[in-house]
Parts: sequence; structure tokens; C-alpha cells
Amino acid sequence: MSGVPESPAVSGELSGPLTDFIRYLASEKRHSPRTCESYQRDLLRLAGWLARAEFSSWQQVTNHDLRRYVATLSGEGLSGRSIARHLSAIRRLYQFLLREKRASDNPALDIRAPKSARRLPRVADVDQLNYLLDGQPDDPLEVRDLCMLELMYSSGLRLAELANLNLDTVDLRSGEVRVLGKGNKERLLPVGRKAVAAVQAWLPIRAALANDGESALFVSQRGDRLSHRSIQARLSRWGVSRGADQKLHPHLLRHSFASHMLESSGDLRAVQELLGHADIATTQVYTHLDFQHLARVYDQSHPRARRDKYHGKPIDESS
Repeated sequence: MSGVPESPAVSGELSGPLTDFIRYLASEKRHSPRTCESYQRDLLRLAGWLARAEFSSWQQVTNHDLRRYVATLSGEGLSGRSIARHLSAIRRLYQFLLREKRASDNPALDIRAPKSARRLPRVADVDQLNYLLDGQPDDPLEVRDLCMLELMYSSGLRLAELANLNLDTVDLRSGEVRVLGKGNKERLLPVGRKAVAAVQAWLPIRAALANDGESALFVSQRGDRLSHRSIQARLSRWGVSRGADQKLHPHLLRHSFASHMLESSGDLRAVQELLGHADIATTQVYTHLDFQHLARVYDQSHPRARRDKYHGKPIDESS
């Protein structure tokens, strides 16, 4: 069948049902060739493992066997997310085999992938952000872009929160912005003087661009509310034009705001409130970032912490 990737040979009765399942995904479920290839690749890995363990059919596989397989994948270095993808493919295969009466149960149903270590968000350092924010706009739209940058870094706004700002949600006199966060929870945030100045510079330009009756604070050249994708593209453009050493995007600004605030104040609860996190555990990731910074300073500065970069051994200071 066209569009269905061919299966490499797998011993015994393992290959036939697997090939039939991939064809089912392509013809009945209308999955793309790329999706079918992804399912096939993951399931062939399992089929190869089963063949080496002398299994001759899918019917023989038990819950215990699949748990051993998950342990094998983990031992080979696969992340929890990758293992979860493998398990999803296995569960779907067995759903198909049950439908076709080629299996009597689904041994993968109650198996969960191990949790991956939480990835720490990337942040920009203070000097780099100051350099980017001190750049001078070259045209009216860049005045808007700089205003968005200043507001996001000043108040730790999410992309959606920035895009949804209206004229009446920013109070320049008191230096405050009212945002509607996740779960429709409203919070009032301080706006720094640089961000206030940036909004003041943008407002006359906005007035000339905005369509009649448009309430959005940030509008496009067409006069309507600026979309999420446009905001992302414009921030990235600003970073490229200013020579940023990492891609500039909304979450980088939010993460940098949180990390820099915590590094300066040490007040986790205050940062939680500013970010609008319902659970303080979500905010605690930034304490790890702060510790990483301290650890780097320690490694670079403490005379008995420095290591030979070639051998990973402590430097002999007496030589």
C-alpha cells in the first residue's frame, strides 16, 4: 500500500501483526507517513527485543515482560518522555490486536514511564538583556516591539497575557498593569519606569495605526490586535538584529524576569505572586537556576574547586 513504510524482517509471528497495524494506521486512521514511521520504528525496537528474548508472538508478552523492556530503555538512556511515547505505541498496538482477536489482553495498560528530570528554563543574563533593551528603534513598529520587550521583562508577562492587554489595563500614572492569567485569574503587577516610558512612546504611534473601536494595546500595521505568532516573530527579529547570542522569545523574558527577581530578593513567595503560579513548586524551579549560577561562580573562583579542564582532576596548586 502506498504511503506505508515497509517493515524490516522480524522473526516469528511478530512481523505480520505489526505490519497489519501500521497499514491500519495509514489506511483506516489516515495517519501521515511520518507518524506511521514513528510508530513502526518504536514497535520494531520492541519486536527486536522480544525476538532476542525468544518470544514468538505478541500474545506471549506479559505486563512483567514490558516492565523489563521499559527498564531496558531507561538503562539505554531514553528519557521519560521518549519511553512514554514507546508505551503509547505499544498500547495502541494491543488495542488493535484485541480488536482483531489476536490478543486476549493489553499488557501495557497500567505501565507508566519513569519521570524525566525537570528541564530548567533558559535565561538571559542581566547585561545581555540591558544591551537588547537599550537598543534604539529604527521605525515605528520597532517602538512597539521595544515596548513589548520592556513590559514582558518588567512584569514577567506570559505571551498570552501580553497579547490580551488592552488600553485600559495599563495605568501609567500608578505604574501598574492588570492581567488575566491562567484559569481566568486576574492579578495586578507593577510596571517599571523604563517600561512606562516605552508605553508612553508607543501610544501616539498606536493611535495612528489602530482601527476604530480596537481596544488592544498592541496592534499590527493593519490596525488589529497583534497575534501570538506575530509577537514571537517580532521579538525574534529584534534579537537577531541586535546580535543576541540566543533566540529571543517571550518565555526567555519571563524566565529571566523570575530568575533575576529571585536572585536579587530571595523572596520566593513574592516571585510566585508576580508570575501568577498557583503552586509554589512551579516557582521553585528558579531556585535551582539561582543555585546553578552560584555553583558556577564557586567553581570559577574557589582555589580548591578549580579543575583541570582536560582531565577533570583537581589542579595541583603546588606545581
